[in-house]
Amino acid sequence: MRLFAAVLPPEAAVAELAARVAALRGLPGADGLRWTERAGWHFTLAFFGQVDESVLPELHERLGRAAHRHPPHEVRLAGGGRFSDKVVWVGVEGDRATLGHLADSAEAGARRAGLHMDRHRPYHPHLTLARCRGGADLRPYVAGLEDFEGSAWTVTELSLVRSHPPTPGVAGAHPRYEVVAAWPLGR
Repeated sequence: MRLFAAVLPPEAAVAELAARVAALRGLPGADGLRWTERAGWHFTLAFFGQVDESVLPELHERLGRAAHRHPPHEVRLAGGGRFSDKVVWVGVEGDRATLGHLADSAEAGARRAGLHMDRHRPYHPHLTLARCRGGADLRPYVAGLEDFEGSAWTVTELSLVRSHPPTPGVAGAHPRYEVVAAWPLGR
C-alpha cells in the first residue's frame, strides 16, 4: 500500500482556504490546471511510497513514538507560492519549527522501521492546491494567495495516510486518501 505521514488541517481551516481557492479557480487559464480536491488537502510530513503490510506494526510503533515526542503546536494556512511552473501551494505560518521537527521524526521513524527513504531534504511545509503538466504562468495564482491568512489552529495529531491512485482512464479522477492510523502529539 502507498503511504505517507501527514498533518490534516481541521474543517474550519479547509473552509477558509476553499473560499480563496474558489476565487483562484475563476482566474483566466485556471481550467488548464489540475486542482487538488478539498478532501485531499494535507501537509505531507514524510512520503513512504509502497509499504509492505509486514512493516506496518513497526511503522505504527515508530510513528507513535514520533508523535509523542512533539507537543501540540499552533499554525495557520497563509500565503502561497509555486514550485517552478508546475505546482501552486498555500503555506503555513506559526510554529513551523515544531512542524519541521515532527516531519524529521516521522522520516527517521520510517527508516528505523526498515523503509527506504529518499535523500533527506529540509522540510518545506506546504499544501498543494494545483498542478500543471505543460507549464503555465502561475504568478497570478500566487499573487491571489499573498494576503491569505487563515485562522490559527492547533496541530494535535500525526496521521498515517493511504493514497489510492485515481482510476485510470477516468477524466478528472483524483487520488483518494484514507487515514489508516493517527497518534496524538505530546504525552
